[in-house]
Amino acid sequence: MIQAIVLDIDGVIIGNKKGFNWPLPNVEVLSTLKKLCEEGIVVSLCTSKGTFAAKEIIEKAHLDNLHIGDGGAVIVDFIKNKTFEINFIEKDFIKKLVTEFQKNNIYLELYNSTGYFIDKKTASNNLRSKHAKILYQQPKIVDNLLDKVDNIEIVKIMPIPKNENEKNIVIDIFQSFKKDLTLQWGVHPTAHPAEFGAITKKGISKGESVKKIFNFYKIPLKNILGVGDGMTDWGFIKLCGYKGIMGNSSEELKKALNQKDKNSFTGTGVNENGLLSIFKYFKLI
Repeated sequence: MIQAIVLDIDGVIIGNKKGFNWPLPNVEVLSTLKKLCEEGIVVSLCTSKGTFAAKEIIEKAHLDNLHIGDGGAVIVDFIKNKTFEINFIEKDFIKKLVTEFQKNNIYLELYNSTGYFIDKKTASNNLRSKHAKILYQQPKIVDNLLDKVDNIEIVKIMPIPKNENEKNIVIDIFQSFKKDLTLQWGVHPTAHPAEFGAITKKGISKGESVKKIFNFYKIPLKNILGVGDGMTDWGFIKLCGYKGIMGNSSEELKKALNQKDKNSFTGTGVNENGLLSIFKYFKLI
């Protein structure tokens, strides 16, 4: 019996069809999530984006429970205005990484739980405007990102390389920090082929945060449906007793899913409201 649902956002409930599922989820998807929540099913959103970027979706569907943001670094309940857990990165690591990324001209954003910051020297970067649309929020532009680190607590460092060469530079720089920090990569349907790096404290992941939430709710993982579209989602999907992936999922994720398992299903694509096809398969609607 499915008692809870965990959903990634981008590529699952957000697509790239303007007015249909972008910039907000399709109205039928939102109303279905609201109805399931009203029926007593815990519906948790689980995203690598800034936690604040999920707030409007959560409020529109009135998803009155815990949600995961910043790749697992933050767990919040926006309806009750409560923070369940927040994981800050040590300032020394932030300063060293910011210095290295800036030295190599990598576009960079720093996140706390309510917004994000960029250096004014990069304010005209094309990636900045693209990402602001995805996050439904403009960044706070500061004179010097390094100076800002002393005054704010940061949950996530986000390097956004503009090509494969810059991505390799990010990976090389990160090697010196991998004992203490975690690096994950994500994409967005409206920003393809750009990839977004997410650096958080060591041990932070969507999967670990899902364990914490449902230990709190006392819901067994075998009674949870997990749905995603990329390998960063597999970390929580593989924990769940019921597994759904989108038709637009990465090939790597499609290979990871056991298609012969009756408790696993591949739905149609996000632009066809594929999440609803997954819900129908599992007889939730």
